[in-house]
Amino acid sequence: MDRIDRKILEYLQRDATVSVSEIAARVGLSKAPCWRRIRRMQESGLIRKTVALLDPQQLNVGTTVFVFIRTANHSAAWFERFVRTVRDLAEVSEIYRMSGDVDYLVRINVPDIAAYDRVYRQLISEVELLDVSASFTLETIKQTTALPLGYVTLD
Repeated sequence: MDRIDRKILEYLQRDATVSVSEIAARVGLSKAPCWRRIRRMQESGLIRKTVALLDPQQLNVGTTVFVFIRTANHSAAWFERFVRTVRDLAEVSEIYRMSGDVDYLVRINVPDIAAYDRVYRQLISEVELLDVSASFTLETIKQTTALPLGYVTLD
């Protein structure tokens, strides 16, 4: 990766709908070499996918809940069941396996507390858990999908 690749990624992270021609002009390339660089980054998996970010309020899922899960069971079978369960829940948008006191952090998007309770009940009916606690967001101060590019080693 070089400085031009990094610049291309900066533009794509801000707005992936910008045309290749516009990105090429901004980074000082013609369209074809710029497209080849983008294509190479897609093929290598560096650019994993291009998506549309939707407004949760307009979709009536504006309540974000962070769920902290602890389990006493760390077997492979339990883990497979847990993963299958949370992956099948449409309201679950992110899942992280954690170090420290909490085993898993789950992000859930729902319309309200009652909808969260339905998700919670479904989760605990499918998987044995030691402790589940939830925090409801009051305000989103920063939310981005952009990753920091300053740590990339340049060729």
